[in-house]
Amino acid sequence: MNTALSWIKEYVPELEVSAQEYTDAMTMSGTKVETYEQLDKNLELIFIGQITAIERHPDADKLIVCQVNLGDHSIQIVTGASNVAVGDKVPVVVDGGKVAGGHDGGPLPEKGIKIKNGKLRGVESFGMMCSVEELGWDQAMFPNAPEEGIYILPEDATVGSDAIEFLGLHDTVFEYEVTSNRVDCYSVLGIAREAAATFRKPFYAPKVAVSELNEKIEDYISVEVKDSDLCSRYCARVCKNIKIGPSPDWMQKRLRASGIRPINNLVDITNYVMEEYGQPMHAFDLDTIKGNKIIVKRADEGDVFQTLDGQDRNLDHEILMICDQEKQIGIAGIMGGENSKITDTVKTVVFESACFHGPNIRKSAKRLGLRTDASGKFEKGLDPYNAEAAINRACQLISDLGCGDVVGGMIDVKSALKEKNEIVFDAEKINKLLGTSIPEEDMLKTFEMLEIKYDQDTNLLMIPTFRQDLEGLADIAEEVARFFGYDNIPTTLPSGEATTGKLPFKVRVEEKIRDIVEFSGFSQGMCYSFESPKVFDKLLLPQGDVLRNAITITNPLGEDYSIMRTVALNGMLTSLATNYNRRNKDVRLYELGNVYLADQLPLTKLPDERMQLTLGMYGEGDFFTLKGVVEEMLESIGMKGKLVCNPESGKAFLHPGRQANMSYQNQVIGYLGEVHPEVADQYDIGTKAYVAVLDLPTVLQFASFDRKYVGVAKYPAVNRDISMVVPKSILAGQIEEVIEKRGGKLLEAFSLFDLYEGSQIEKGFKSIAYTISFRAQDRTLEENDVNAAMKKILNGLEEMGIELRK
Repeated sequence: MNTALSWIKEYVPELEVSAQEYTDAMTMSGTKVETYEQLDKNLELIFIGQITAIERHPDADKLIVCQVNLGDHSIQIVTGASNVAVGDKVPVVVDGGKVAGGHDGGPLPEKGIKIKNGKLRGVESFGMMCSVEELGWDQAMFPNAPEEGIYILPEDATVGSDAIEFLGLHDTVFEYEVTSNRVDCYSVLGIAREAAATFRKPFYAPKVAVSELNEKIEDYISVEVKDSDLCSRYCARVCKNIKIGPSPDWMQKRLRASGIRPINNLVDITNYVMEEYGQPMHAFDLDTIKGNKIIVKRADEGDVFQTLDGQDRNLDHEILMICDQEKQIGIAGIMGGENSKITDTVKTVVFESACFHGPNIRKSAKRLGLRTDASGKFEKGLDPYNAEAAINRACQLISDLGCGDVVGGMIDVKSALKEKNEIVFDAEKINKLLGTSIPEEDMLKTFEMLEIKYDQDTNLLMIPTFRQDLEGLADIAEEVARFFGYDNIPTTLPSGEATTGKLPFKVRVEEKIRDIVEFSGFSQGMCYSFESPKVFDKLLLPQGDVLRNAITITNPLGEDYSIMRTVALNGMLTSLATNYNRRNKDVRLYELGNVYLADQLPLTKLPDERMQLTLGMYGEGDFFTLKGVVEEMLESIGMKGKLVCNPESGKAFLHPGRQANMSYQNQVIGYLGEVHPEVADQYDIGTKAYVAVLDLPTVLQFASFDRKYVGVAKYPAVNRDISMVVPKSILAGQIEEVIEKRGGKLLEAFSLFDLYEGSQIEKGFKSIAYTISFRAQDRTLEENDVNAAMKKILNGLEEMGIELRK
């Protein structure tokens, strides 16, 4: 968005600031100024002169010698321009002055070009007559300028006066970065409102009063909107007795400053209103509208339409069209048609000012490969109330500029328009949110400048419809902050738990897990959450298994990424296989990632996203190595109780005799085991591989970082070793459970130190040996204390069918 400072001052007349002051203040208040350009940069000592005499150069056929009147004196200028004549008024730069550029069409010199008196082929020249290029512009922006030669000024130019002032070049053009939610700032009026509020100056909107003929528009045109979902409002007005000609100088200057080339009064008015109000408009020649009826409807699939630029456009059913009773005459919100364009012979025009569905306009422009200034505004979602204001402004300009006569009335086809938003005003909450102590009266003054009305009886703020970005109290607080000044908000510490410097408990647990598994030689990996349905067969999951109830992705990259994973093993086994086939001998990997479990399919609510710790390894180490890593990791996060491993886990993808469910305090927290040989073959892993999976939401229930200090023991420990003959059906964990329960308060620790199966042991049995430690905190243990505890332990073991080895 570009605006000239002079145009802003039209609505904020008391605004007196330098370009840099304006840039700094507007940027701080939220309307970011990207850059600015001073139009009179490098233009110095340029006056309006009038040619009083022309003679041929005595020594050059292509040069002429001109006598130029500058008001209080005349000077002689030698030029090669062929388009000048006696009586012409031209811009003249005198000795010591500067111009912006030259005729070569290249980039303008940073410091301009300084002009000095000199001689051309022996004849003295005391200045230079200027072309538009030398004034820093190009011929495209000046319709009446010659392609080559001196720019001839209008007859009303005053000889001897400042030519830069006359051309409106004592001005500054600002370029803004406007966020897409601030649709109102895609207009000069919107920027002017922001400037008025920023500098605390009154804002004066243009007063619009339309002089109408005593005729009815219904006698000229009718409108039908068939697809109201794509067009919430369509306003139409008719102007007759159109006289095409150049637009006035002031309008051309403002359009040029906005980067728009003046064409004629009718086109310039529509462009002017689009820039002023931010509302795109279009004009149709009424004589080209068959049946004097406009119909707004979707195109038919396969239609071809020729736009104003002469290009044929292939349409589809989602593109909204403006039609008459026989044909299409425009693409709604994007570009008009060649068959209804305005020509110099136009007599009666129909002005269109509408509000089209923004997302549809954006998609249509993208499919057509045709993005225009109009579509760029429509796609952001315009205020439907602005359509009427803009079309009335256009008709006012038609009448005021003598361009035509306005037929009475307006056709207005609209659906239910959105009511003004209302927000409860709470000054205390705003101050708390901002960390300020701004008085309520100051806030209300800011709202008044922004045209936000306050109802004291209901304590409600009435939001104007052009401020579609203001939806809640947080948005209102932002408005207060913007104009109070972000740089004026005092520095304060944030309140809440964050100021204590702690990470969330879940994050602290995850960090500790990473520390332990990485210390144990595991490297972190990350796997895709998207997987193939073929994974379930590779993992040997039976039909009907709950893990097969995966969520299907609506727009997958392909079948291999078409479902959300319900088990984390596929990515881990794929990574292990990659390492194995690249001949890495010993590999240990881990992943912290989610699985996605649906309550039911199709989904009626969001799935349960459960974080899983997955460990995978092959090479050095076995089942018990992996179990030891898990136990150390659990102990590091405060789970000091016993980890129970139940071999009846029933995981199809694990070895039938080398797998276990891991339980803690009678709750399953995960599983571990050797990968089933068939699964290993499926993944092309040619060695034994081991995996462990922990469900972190379950683990977090038992994790704790609370620590209690226990002093160094003052009294010695007493150790007892027992060697037992145990049936193979009894697990070591069952034995340890008996030791722990019957050892009493004196039991300090126990550990397995021997396991033997062989010829010296009866078939179906195994030999297991434990060291058991006892200690008292207040005395040295006696033989009787230890014997009593050991007797209870041995009695419990005998009840299980275990005998001491002799």
